[in-house]
Amino acid sequence: MNKYKIGLVPGPVSIPEEVRGAYLAEFGSADLEEEFFELYEKNERALQQILGTSNKIAIMSGEAMSILWGALKSAAERGSKLLCVANGLFSSGFGEMGQDIGLNVETLDFGLNGIPDFNKVREAARRFRPDVITAVHCETPSGTLTPLKELGEISREAGSVFIVDFVASGCGCPVDVDANNIDIGLLGSQKALSMPPHLSMATVSERAWRQISAVNYAGYDALKPWRDGVQNRYLPYTHDWHAMSALEAALGMIIREGIEKVYERHERVAKICRDGIKELGLELFPQNEDICSPTVTAVNVPPNTDWAALNAKLRSEGVVLGGNYGPLAGRVFRFGHMGAQAREELVKSALEVLKKVL
Repeated sequence: MNKYKIGLVPGPVSIPEEVRGAYLAEFGSADLEEEFFELYEKNERALQQILGTSNKIAIMSGEAMSILWGALKSAAERGSKLLCVANGLFSSGFGEMGQDIGLNVETLDFGLNGIPDFNKVREAARRFRPDVITAVHCETPSGTLTPLKELGEISREAGSVFIVDFVASGCGCPVDVDANNIDIGLLGSQKALSMPPHLSMATVSERAWRQISAVNYAGYDALKPWRDGVQNRYLPYTHDWHAMSALEAALGMIIREGIEKVYERHERVAKICRDGIKELGLELFPQNEDICSPTVTAVNVPPNTDWAALNAKLRSEGVVLGGNYGPLAGRVFRFGHMGAQAREELVKSALEVLKKVL
């Protein structure tokens, strides 16, 4: 049902025809056959190239939240210390998840529309000596992008496993896994990869694998079986070869366009969006435009405006943007310009409709 002509929600994003076509094939290869594993390894190499890493990558079935839970449970056992670097709803969620599985959690809360104070993070890491430090690269609800280099350095100094959620930034802007000392980097298929929410991926460093082996967590979302599963040609559950073929198509589109050109396109479209928002007299949610993400733009709902009513007007004109939730519900709405939606004409058209309905 093609109800909306202009879709700019911040995930799941629109799916290009080439990626959709991978789901229409009559049959590919079962996940016990050699050609399936060859396809897996091809996708792993492409992800390594795009994400800037030589680390092994677990490509798992399930929406991105599954890999967030799996990473925490695989790298930390009950009583382990977790330092949660929080500057948004998803990053603070790491702390809540840690508490749910019995970790000793300390959360550093830097608010919803800024980035962490790295001096305070370093002080806390030296005092608390965490086993794990968590952070989110792109806070989708807030539209902010957190620098990772300093956090990676702090994690190394503290001897901590550094877990980063780059679900909403990976493949849309550089994450530089190895350069930023990311031990477990988390990615979902439904954002800049322009796929349905079928797959979740984790880059895993050697030091993280050692920790994972020591914790020895067993469960559907466990990372441990993926260290040697592909090498041994035996995975812990039946994989979706349709999704793996779609991933091949999505990664192929990025590499053909050129990784740097993809990043430049996201930056250019994001700037067009932010400039257009300001021209309409609206306010960006992040206080500092320098920390705005190239994949999503968060905007304050205008004063004396009901978001539900504004959203209904936009949808009546064929435009669907993203609302929000938690403390940002009704206060902040979002443009998701990532992957297939990072297109100048799409954002410009949405801005014209927004101008009209305002």
